[in-house]
Amino acid sequence: MADQMIQIPRDELETIMKEAAKEGAKAALAEVGLSDEDAGKDIKELRNLIDSWRSSKKIIGSTIIKMATTGVLIFVAAAVAMKMGIGSGE
Repeated sequence: MADQMIQIPRDELETIMKEAAKEGAKAALAEVGLSDEDAGKDIKELRNLIDSWRSSKKIIGSTIIKMATTGVLIFVAAAVAMKMGIGSGE
């Protein structure tokens, strides 16, 4: 019996495969806690959270660059002022 071939019509095989895929997807979603009615809302909230994180990273990066640039410019201005004797009281 284990050696025998079984013939299934193509459309019936496709139906079986689709049902198996649906059941597998449901099981996978249930495993990660996304099988309830709020799953769609949860996914949207996660996407918003990721978008906010990405935006924050960009803002933090540009702020650090601005602070470094400002620090360098202040250092250069102070060096020029010292070289010219400005603010030394002479």
